[in-house]
Amino acid sequence: MDFDEIQKIFFQECEEGLATIEGSLDAFRGHDPDAEVINTVFRAVHSIKGGAGAFGHEPLQAYTHAYETLLDLVRNGTLPLTPDLVAAIVAAFDMLADHVAAARDADTPPADAAMLDRLQRACVPAAYVAMPAAAADEPSGDGAAEAGDGFDDLLDLIGDGFDTLLDQDDTDEIPTEGYWRVTLRPAADALDHGAEPLLWLRELAAFGGVLITADCAALPGLAALDPELCHVGWTARVPLAVEEEDIRGVFDFMDGGELLVVREAIAVPPDEVPPHDMAPPVAIDRPIPDTAPVAPAVPEASDPLPPVQRSDPAAAASPRGGAAAAGQSIRVDLDKLDRLVNLVGELVITQAMLAQRLSEHALGGIDELDDLALLTRELQESTMAIRAQPMKTVFSRVPRIIRELEAETGKRVRLDVEGEMTEVDKTVVERIGEPLTHLIRNAVDHGLELPAERLAAGKPEEGVVRLSAVHHSGRIVITVTDDGRGIDRAKVRAKAIERGIIAAEATLGDEDIDNLIFAPGFSTATAVSNISGRGVGMDVVRKNVQALGGRIGIQSELGRGSSFSLSLPLTLAVLDGMIVTVGDQTFVIPLSHIVESLRPAKGAVRRLSDRSALFDVRGTWCPVYRVADQLGVTEAETDPTQAVLIVVESDAGQAVLMVDTIQDQRQVVVKSLEANYQAIQGLAGATILGNGRVALILDVDALIGRWRRDGRTMRIAA
Repeated sequence: MDFDEIQKIFFQECEEGLATIEGSLDAFRGHDPDAEVINTVFRAVHSIKGGAGAFGHEPLQAYTHAYETLLDLVRNGTLPLTPDLVAAIVAAFDMLADHVAAARDADTPPADAAMLDRLQRACVPAAYVAMPAAAADEPSGDGAAEAGDGFDDLLDLIGDGFDTLLDQDDTDEIPTEGYWRVTLRPAADALDHGAEPLLWLRELAAFGGVLITADCAALPGLAALDPELCHVGWTARVPLAVEEEDIRGVFDFMDGGELLVVREAIAVPPDEVPPHDMAPPVAIDRPIPDTAPVAPAVPEASDPLPPVQRSDPAAAASPRGGAAAAGQSIRVDLDKLDRLVNLVGELVITQAMLAQRLSEHALGGIDELDDLALLTRELQESTMAIRAQPMKTVFSRVPRIIRELEAETGKRVRLDVEGEMTEVDKTVVERIGEPLTHLIRNAVDHGLELPAERLAAGKPEEGVVRLSAVHHSGRIVITVTDDGRGIDRAKVRAKAIERGIIAAEATLGDEDIDNLIFAPGFSTATAVSNISGRGVGMDVVRKNVQALGGRIGIQSELGRGSSFSLSLPLTLAVLDGMIVTVGDQTFVIPLSHIVESLRPAKGAVRRLSDRSALFDVRGTWCPVYRVADQLGVTEAETDPTQAVLIVVESDAGQAVLMVDTIQDQRQVVVKSLEANYQAIQGLAGATILGNGRVALILDVDALIGRWRRDGRTMRIAA
């Protein structure tokens, strides 16, 4: 693997780290996060810093070092989480994302001087910041005392969190079975490469480690002291309960210097620690791998060191046992995964062709053929599961959007999130981000009122935006709900007439008026701002959702709030469909839209005119749409009693599609019409059937929407 490939992996890890940080930062808002949340953010920043140093991205390394220092002071309790400090941590994350992007794209690093100054100021105790400027120059008197107090506070800040590590009076508590002796001497220029020895020691303290000695032999006199060099080494002991690989993991990004991890068989008092020449340190010029050998210690003859027993090969590979093994993962290039998905799709098509060919020769009942069909489906589902990602990948961006909108609008917003671990295909996750961003911005800018307005309306000052994701009928439904002012339909209608979107005499129901907000160029904003006013946001939402084969539903009550629901397919590659014929053409209707299918009795379909008819579906009269009319198919059935009626769900509610016959129900592989030919309204794609013919996949929402807009239903026989 060459350098560029390794660096590519580093930036992939950076993106994962940024996503982890962004997902954790919301816990800082409104309440004190627990220690694990703070540690999660710290570890992600620390990993980015280590990689930045290894690959020579010095601006990124320097910035993350300052960010990491602040986070470390928060996690060890030195700095309390005040609102100002939370704001600094959140703002620092935005700058970190810019730094990573600049390093990845070999671009000019962002100007971070002001942010670095803000981080440095946040790290200094208030008492030190408040010290009079002239105090440091006063040799005696009250001013000198103030300066001394401030300097003592600063020293306390540096040393805080080391009480456990520096405790030298508990040697009697060393377990009799022994401990790990860790000898550390960083390289003199370690600080230049992003190393932070004090953080390493804190990590050892977190493991229950105790500092035995500090090696100051190389420490020069004060006049020759260079504060940018590392002059000190340390020896510490760590309980045997800690895995060796975890100890070495603390020093993953150590570049140069000496590190020795030795298992001591018996307790050794601090004044009897073996000198370094008894077990020479191992010099390293790169991070020590987990498989690095451990230098053997010399145990007492009367108390031999028992060998480490590993009877389970899996345990040997994963010292943490089965739980860790279950969480193991590998990185796979997305192009390779896409090729695998395509090959599995072709396998599904070939299996369907084989089944069709054998059935033509009266060999359709072969058990092995059924087994092949089952295995093919399981393989396809397993392959698609590999591409599945939790919606958290998208949802984690929303808190940041909310924070920005609060600052721009002066509104107070609480975000409630549900179902963030609901999984969906990676392609859907990648393409739903923009529509979701527009819906969130619309909910805050147009939906929620200002605090004073909410109080006047008897609502809490803080508005609520709820974001949820759930699996429903083979699809994922993402809902954005707000408790704001709701849709003012009279205002929407008036604005649509003003902009020429509808005629003044048009008769529209509530649902039709609600859907006007998706019209190109429509906006109710009184002025154009950074957030809204140009009439493109909701139009983008509809187009992107329809491009994904999804549909949008709106529910709104004036003064109570609005809810937007996006219903999307779980995957764009394969779907379950019903194969139907219309005239001499074959089509596929996605099963996710189908409620039921039936052949009506004579007189069950009620004609209203030459081009419209209704069918009673369990007490509800639904419009009947003849597929042949919309798609220009000739010689199709016109008598409903000789045709098949398929009841479907769409954005516009229930409707009935009239087709000639139903051939089969099977899983089909979706092929893009846009990529292979051109986009056609009313068609979501195409597939290859078992007989080798191409069948077009109906876009149910687009078809019914077009029929409704055209004001027509069906041409059916009397």
